[in-house]
Amino acid sequence: MRRNSPRMGGITWFSALLLGAAPWLTGLASTYAAETPGVVTVPAGKPTLHVAVSLPAGVLNGLPGLLKLTEIDHPEVVVPAQRIPAMAADGTITEGKSCLAASIPPRKGSSQDRRFRVEPAPAAEKPAGFRFRELNDKSLLLQDGGKPVLVYNFGVVTDPTVPKNDARGSRACFVHPLYGLNGEVLTDSFPKDHYHHHGLFWAWPHIFIEGKEYDLWVDKDIRQRFVRWICREAGPVAAVLAVENGWFVGDTKVMIERVWLRVFRPSDGERSIDVEFALIPVGKPITLRGAEGKSYGGLNLRFAPRKDTLITVPSGPTKEDLPDTPLPWVDLTAKFAGAPGPSGAAIFVDPKQLDFPPHWLTRHYGILCCGWPGVKGATLAPGVPVRLDYRVWIHKTAVEAADLQRAYDGYATGKYAVGRGQRAEGRGQ
Repeated sequence: MRRNSPRMGGITWFSALLLGAAPWLTGLASTYAAETPGVVTVPAGKPTLHVAVSLPAGVLNGLPGLLKLTEIDHPEVVVPAQRIPAMAADGTITEGKSCLAASIPPRKGSSQDRRFRVEPAPAAEKPAGFRFRELNDKSLLLQDGGKPVLVYNFGVVTDPTVPKNDARGSRACFVHPLYGLNGEVLTDSFPKDHYHHHGLFWAWPHIFIEGKEYDLWVDKDIRQRFVRWICREAGPVAAVLAVENGWFVGDTKVMIERVWLRVFRPSDGERSIDVEFALIPVGKPITLRGAEGKSYGGLNLRFAPRKDTLITVPSGPTKEDLPDTPLPWVDLTAKFAGAPGPSGAAIFVDPKQLDFPPHWLTRHYGILCCGWPGVKGATLAPGVPVRLDYRVWIHKTAVEAADLQRAYDGYATGKYAVGRGQRAEGRGQ
């Protein structure tokens, strides 16, 4: 397996990159003090910039959870901001550190870098935002301004239409429904053509432990189970849901699976959802491998029934299904029930991912499978976290390949680095 370079180190105490920006976000001008607010510098002339910047210990001490960014040269421009937890390299919360979350819209006529002060937000300015609500003892709903965004199914969900002797009829630890910005449902779960597809999910068909093979794709002798909540935080700018699951063979946990979902409020007809994983084998090495000739095995997005499906990759729209194909991103656009026109979602891959670009399987019947580590496989060492980072980019209307590439370029150049630690590298077979 090719070894990736570690993530960037610090430059200043802010020392971070914009999520959704190009070029990189520069550091805060000075160490925070109550009388000297920090200054965030961002590039001009770009689409809305979704920021999740990791801050070292103590930087936000004394500041409330709700903040604001005031543009120094245009003080009439004020952007809501929010303090959120930072993800550690092993998928837990980084103690003593936080992230600054904000979505900074472009300003017409700006041609030079824009500078913003980080300040407390008056309590009276608190806007409506995200809210978690437990639907039952299995499912957690995330709403934005009262509208549904997604449901995370932490408990075991069973579909009564699947034959009782079929293990694919019960699943846990997945996202469904995932909603579009028109209120339409973008995902499907337990479809009749593939019972084991379930919304936004992550699974591998070939798992080897001490010479024995298991199949999490169809739940053959191994299953995902909810273990605990790491973080459930909702605010006016972003929501963070972090969960620890386990892979279990019988009653024995063989893998720690920590998943973070960071959801931003929509802007300019799009919404960004960052999906980040830490996988840690328990006690014994675990080898993962994708499906032969196809490469599915990893993050997957199964779409709801729809019309006029269009799959787009960096080279443009394609009418062909793509098996075992290296790509940095893929989009599916179609006409979904409840939407006035075409809409859809793309999966973006962190360019610092191990073995980038990953190999995909795309199907026009409605699934995008982002494979890692692919058909060659990789062995994960016990106790060593392996990070996998993605963004699901939801768009309200049809978009061109150039729009998708711009959105991906912003994500790719804007991945923040500080506060997460260096990425633990997997080991090849």
